[in-house]
Amino acid sequence: MPQYAVITVVGKDRVGIVAGISSVLAEQGVNIVDISQTVLRGMFAMIMVVDLAGAKVSVGELRELLKKKGKELGVDVALHSAELVESVERL
Repeated sequence: MPQYAVITVVGKDRVGIVAGISSVLAEQGVNIVDISQTVLRGMFAMIMVVDLAGAKVSVGELRELLKKKGKELGVDVALHSAELVESVERL
């Protein structure tokens, strides 16, 4: 059964952001279901919907791995459970 989450990535554009974040997800068995990214005036923004059902680590551990990679890449990375996103939409 799918277990969805939303990942946001924001920061100054540079080479390797998508590859860096995607590699962390692949290494941990997380499938990218949908992805949207854009660059506006030199600022990079990406939203990913991922399936955590096959993840090798907990959500908390994945969040920390992504934050660490984001720091290396100079971007802010956040992971939100789909339930949280859906509950905010209901407000």
